[in-house]
Amino acid sequence: MISQNAIETLRKTEIGAQGLFIDGVQVEATGGASLPVTSPIDGRPFASIADGNAADIDRAVKSARKAFVKGSWSRAAPAFRKKVLTKFAELVEKHADELAVLGVRDNGTEIGMAYKAEPLSAAGTIRYYAEAIDKVYGEIAPTAENVLGLIHKEPLGVVGVIVPWNFPLMIGAWKIAPALAAGNCVVVKPPEIASLTLLRLAELASEAGLPAGVLNVVTGLGAVTGEALGLHMDVDAIAFTGSGPVGRRLLDYSARSNLKRVFLELGGKSPNIVFADAPDLKQAAVVSANGIFRNSGQVCVAGSRLLVQASVYDRFMDELLSATTRLRVGDPLDLASDVGAVSSAEQLDKNLGFVAKAAEEGARLVTGGERILTETGGSYMAPTIFENVTQDMQLAREEVFGPVLGVMRFETEEEAVRLANSTVYGLASAVWTANLSTAHRMVRAINAGVVHVNTYGGADITVPLGGVKQSGFGRDKSLHALEKYLELKTAWIAL
Repeated sequence: MISQNAIETLRKTEIGAQGLFIDGVQVEATGGASLPVTSPIDGRPFASIADGNAADIDRAVKSARKAFVKGSWSRAAPAFRKKVLTKFAELVEKHADELAVLGVRDNGTEIGMAYKAEPLSAAGTIRYYAEAIDKVYGEIAPTAENVLGLIHKEPLGVVGVIVPWNFPLMIGAWKIAPALAAGNCVVVKPPEIASLTLLRLAELASEAGLPAGVLNVVTGLGAVTGEALGLHMDVDAIAFTGSGPVGRRLLDYSARSNLKRVFLELGGKSPNIVFADAPDLKQAAVVSANGIFRNSGQVCVAGSRLLVQASVYDRFMDELLSATTRLRVGDPLDLASDVGAVSSAEQLDKNLGFVAKAAEEGARLVTGGERILTETGGSYMAPTIFENVTQDMQLAREEVFGPVLGVMRFETEEEAVRLANSTVYGLASAVWTANLSTAHRMVRAINAGVVHVNTYGGADITVPLGGVKQSGFGRDKSLHALEKYLELKTAWIAL
């Protein structure tokens, strides 16, 4: 784990102006424009990124296509790609301290979480797909003896990757690593408020031996660069994590351009269901508090809807309030902080708008609901709990993406299932029960891509992550993620 001394040294590192990463080097944006990078820790700018445009996206896509056609990566033996990606993972681990602090300065995630969830997780993901790719086989079809049917697996070509600001390295690696391992070339559009670690990641990939043009990063406003990537006629697929409205636009861009594949992970309104027979209510309360308040609630799988069985409701709420008030909100570069900053002033304002609406609609504020630590100049919010929430309220229906929890009570298992599924989302969920039969019934009944049992979070790279309904489609993580980035080609050979 990183030390506080190392954090303080890296906190003071001058970052300066960052360019785009195209064809293996940093270059200026076509128009020479830049965007300030403001830290949510103190509200002060500490760097700048290039403000790319459609011409820059075109430069990056052309670089990626040229590299793909050249074949030094796309047609390289899987063992060669494995060797380069393994070196890439080692370099990410070597620079983990630098990457973790850089990311926290950019988006405000508490360092204790960021260190593991960002560089270490990214390194593990890159290594996982490096190890996997030389174990992916084609197939021989069961044909008549005078025919040979072969099924080849080939890279798609140029893959566009658009990632969110909450965990840019971790989520970026979930998409970049399998796409690269499969032999594709990649153009990354980072979030404008959290681009720095992905730019550094591209430099480390080049240092590891990734050929020029195979991994490109174009920073800038999503409405400009994201649209240009989505509409580009020479991009074969887009892998996206973010909001539903942007996901819909990407589907539209695909239809308006070359029918590129679009893989979407669009967040959720995940139910966390506590039955009266939960094996340890105190532990469930602690984990539930962390499941919504860590990283200031800025987690796509956050357990933002808490459903508690009526017979233990009061007892559980006491434990939950105790666990919540013990969380220390503060400087995310202080190892003693349990919760860091909200990613931006704009996101903080949005969170407070949800708080106001919840109170207006009749929910009861239990704790929090306000901006705190204003003297720092940063964006901090107290962990917030509302009870008496009903399914028709905005707080029960819409993703806040902040440290705001809505609590409902239920009587029966059937009611819990109905409440859990009464949303347009279906990303994650959790069930707390000591009854194995109840657990299995709930896993089958809940409409979600992930169902945790007696825990919340922690699923590693070996299992897929993705949702149903308006949480999107197309899984990240696990061997299944490779399928998105491989094309099937049939060879039918008369003998």
